[in-house]
Amino acid sequence: MAERLDQPRGSRLGWRPKRDPDRVGRGAEAFARFMGTGRFLLYMTAFIIVWIILNAVGLIHHWDPYPFILLNLCFSVQASYAAPLILLAQNRQDDRDRVSLEQDRQQAERNLADTEFLAREIAALRIGLAEVATRDFVRSELRELLEDLKEEQATEAMTELEASD
Repeated sequence: MAERLDQPRGSRLGWRPKRDPDRVGRGAEAFARFMGTGRFLLYMTAFIIVWIILNAVGLIHHWDPYPFILLNLCFSVQASYAAPLILLAQNRQDDRDRVSLEQDRQQAERNLADTEFLAREIAALRIGLAEVATRDFVRSELRELLEDLKEEQATEAMTELEASD
């Protein structure tokens, strides 16, 4: 079949696996979490004991005689991979912590702004309530008006008595 010029070419290398950039990081975190458990220490201790017994007692062929150079090489290889993987896991955790702290800071700013707004509203309400007549104030004013009316009625009654006399 003739090659179509209006279609993009396929990959020249054939099939390639999909690349997940976070895959190594997730694996590093899982590895670091496992290395920090008692189970890992138990497995490593059992492995070392079995290695030394098999090579020291000689039940089978001594593939790593005392001073256990091959075992030390295995430890070195493990350490050379473990340290960068643990650092990678820590860096990813630092990134998550940084994002979390930024979100916490933004939430704290919003809470502070809300609190300041509510404080201003409460202050405005207090000022507004200072100008509102209270029940006791209205009662005292009514009493004074009632007394004034009684005095006025008394003076009117006196003036009518004096006028009728």
